[in-house]
Amino acid sequence: MAGISTTKINVRAASFSVYSNTILTVGKFAVGFIMASTAVISEGIHSGIDLLASLTAFLSLRRSGKPADKEHPFGHGRFENISGFVEGVLIFMAALLIIIEAVQKILNLEEIREVSLGIIMMGISTLANVLVSTYLFRVARKTESIALEADAEHLRVDVITSLGVFAGLVAIQITDIHLLDPLIALAVAGLIISTAIKITRKSFEGLVDTKLSTEEEMKVLEAVKAGSEGVVWLHSIRTRKAGRDRFIDLVVWACHTLGVEEAHRICDNIEAKIANRIEHTSVIIHVEPCPDTECNHVGSECRLTQGNVKGLVTADKL
Repeated sequence: MAGISTTKINVRAASFSVYSNTILTVGKFAVGFIMASTAVISEGIHSGIDLLASLTAFLSLRRSGKPADKEHPFGHGRFENISGFVEGVLIFMAALLIIIEAVQKILNLEEIREVSLGIIMMGISTLANVLVSTYLFRVARKTESIALEADAEHLRVDVITSLGVFAGLVAIQITDIHLLDPLIALAVAGLIISTAIKITRKSFEGLVDTKLSTEEEMKVLEAVKAGSEGVVWLHSIRTRKAGRDRFIDLVVWACHTLGVEEAHRICDNIEAKIANRIEHTSVIIHVEPCPDTECNHVGSECRLTQGNVKGLVTADKL
């Protein structure tokens, strides 16, 4: 992937998912109608929603990959969160459609046909989605793409549901109990709902400015400590995430002995150390004079590092 931009990598992966889901959706619907199978048709609906989700991811990745501009000075990262949220809603809709279809089938039970055809289709679907979802997960981890991760989650659930339908069709062929068909469809709907909840919750976090993980915030504290040179201390920290982009606001106390240029140089050093520890960061540092007015930091060790100033909070205590 060297030499290729993150946006191009993500868009290429999303387009691969679109092609795969298009083929599977058409195949499942065709086989489902030939068989008169609610379970297979429900899988067609599932793949159709996956196709819409893939298209949403594809479009959002093209948009979120654009650099910051006049109208979006903080970048376009939240387009990925919006995409993930929309995908979660679409999955809920798919589950509802499947439940309605399954209940109708239970009330008006009819024998399904060409069971072996459905078994072959579900086997192909399982293999295809294992390969595509594994590829998407690998790219999502490297590029930290929420949209691709959500798409991969959809396909991974599709693997489970396809296996369930596959096993159910085998059971129907052996036992000739056709009531299993709508019951399998209801089980598929339950798995889809659980995935929708997971994806919607994760995407929503980025839309409401949830802070970075404790692990990442600890990396920020380490960077401040490493770059402070003993004369700048972290007073407060605020973080949030939009797509892959991290936004970090720091308030630091600078020793009274520092000039403006020296304080600025140290802040640049801190920003560089944060960037080395966490990718895709935008850091804003606000510098305030140290509140310990009785100390001139001349010929003695800083009292903040010793914790001798009552009421003051240092980075070591955060």
